[in-house]
Amino acid sequence: MRKAETITSAANPLLKDVRRAIARGGLTSEGWCVAETFHLLEEALGGKCEVKVVLAAESARPAAEAQLRRLAGVKLAVLPDALFQSVSGTRTAQGVMALVTPPAWTVEQLFGGCPLVMVLDGLQDPGNAGAVVRAAEAFGATGVLFLKGVVSPYNPKTVRASAGSLFRIPFVHGVDAAQARAALRHHGVELYAAVPARDAAAMRSIAEIDLTGPCALIIGSEAHGVGPELRSGATGVSIPTVGVESLNAAVAAGILLYEARRQRARHP
Repeated sequence: MRKAETITSAANPLLKDVRRAIARGGLTSEGWCVAETFHLLEEALGGKCEVKVVLAAESARPAAEAQLRRLAGVKLAVLPDALFQSVSGTRTAQGVMALVTPPAWTVEQLFGGCPLVMVLDGLQDPGNAGAVVRAAEAFGATGVLFLKGVVSPYNPKTVRASAGSLFRIPFVHGVDAAQARAALRHHGVELYAAVPARDAAAMRSIAEIDLTGPCALIIGSEAHGVGPELRSGATGVSIPTVGVESLNAAVAAGILLYEARRQRARHP
């Protein structure tokens, strides 16, 4: 049977570090991201990252031990259920939390094959950002670029909404708009910026654009759209809607990515 550490104090340094990471939506002081739920633990164990510590509520200990049975190098720490709940970043905690060293990617690794890069510009909602990353992997994007000012990919809510995609798809974060535009230009990709229907004079319909070549799809914040630095060099793209001017950022990203996938499947 795996030997587990027992933590009973809320003042434990590891728990305090995890709380800070969850509160600020980033990494722990050790550079670990917080991945809650058994699904994310499984995804992390099977992805290109290293699981350093697993925190488990006492009630979830048997299930956690079963999942870690063949992985002797992963440390397991068991907490009373109430203490685990006080640390958890979700109201519906499953009683398990993995502390994961995320994979490190370079900008160059976003442009493999025929590039299809998803660019997030100004997006602040972690749930939306994570859902975009999940869609990016689902529809064959080669990478995701989080511009400076976008919610952290390591926010536990972003990680959870990505459903494990952040452990696999290449991504880079914290790049300013000028650097991003230079990298995109260097790799010869066409830029397409999602814009609301009210900007009809400066856009083309999704049905009119060719996404079979190297391209980048830019999604801005729902409040302000794509910033001027990237918008000025991009073709505006709209998604025809009925009764509403714009879509949720993650929904819009999913539609654009699906269209790219559809076109590329027909013209490999």
